[in-house]
Amino acid sequence: MLNLSSLPKAAPVPRLLALPVAALVLGLAACSGTGSPAPASSSGSGDAIRVVASTNVYGDIVKDIGGDAVAVTSIIDNPDLDPHEYTADARTQLAVSKAQLVVQNGGGYDDFVTTMLAAASSKPRVVDVADVSGYDQKPAQGEFNEHLWYDFPTMVRLTDQLSQDLAALAPDRAETFRDNAAAFTTKLRGLEKSEADLEAAHAGVGVAITEPVPLYLLDASGLVDKTPEAFSEAVEEGSDVAPAVLQQTVALFSGHQVGLLAYNEQTTGPQTEAVLKAAKDNGVPVVAVTETLPAGKTYLGWMQANVDAVSSAVEG
Repeated sequence: MLNLSSLPKAAPVPRLLALPVAALVLGLAACSGTGSPAPASSSGSGDAIRVVASTNVYGDIVKDIGGDAVAVTSIIDNPDLDPHEYTADARTQLAVSKAQLVVQNGGGYDDFVTTMLAAASSKPRVVDVADVSGYDQKPAQGEFNEHLWYDFPTMVRLTDQLSQDLAALAPDRAETFRDNAAAFTTKLRGLEKSEADLEAAHAGVGVAITEPVPLYLLDASGLVDKTPEAFSEAVEEGSDVAPAVLQQTVALFSGHQVGLLAYNEQTTGPQTEAVLKAAKDNGVPVVAVTETLPAGKTYLGWMQANVDAVSSAVEG
């Protein structure tokens, strides 16, 4: 039996941090004469539309819609980095100050972008994905799930919004943006069909999570989250999980109440590792998920792999 008292307490996981506006402005002034910034990652050049995305997930989607008409800077592009640990710097502030279009997740996920926008003298177009989603960001019951890139209907809405904003910035390329958006949407619809097929075959199968990162995908596939809410909330908030709650979570695997564990690889600690061990010890398949786009992957390929992994896990 798992000895809960022997587990060390998990160190708090820092949330998304933003450098104070005054510090960002001073830093920007200090580097304003050094030429172009060296942001996390970028693509495109010349007269292309300058776009800054909070993560490489949105950066990749913008590239699909904009093609060679966009130069994209993704602020967070390291698959080994927990986005909640990000701290803005002066070089990133400079990239935002030069952007014509900024894409942020919103919903409290990447508030550092809002801070940088407030410090910038320019006023770029801003796409807030949480607003685009149409979801109630302050629901009466439960918490708003800000991991919107796992929600394909929201990505369809985002695709249309990006097409419109890019067309406004480069009217001569509007038809290309519309065509690219249509092709991207068709592929998103294919992902939605994969979810529907999963639901038709496996609706009601229980699943466990360490964080709500993939919940939109799991819910759309007809799978039921059995994780004690206090467990996933504590992990996401970076706080300690009560021993009784951890015991309830571990019992999901020893009692074979769930068909898979969706495990966020980017936020780990003794308590999530205890859950991972319980899943493996009891032969429950583990599906690894991340918050940022893995190196060498496209958004569509990454999401198809996630859907396929969930399907393989529940089919056993």
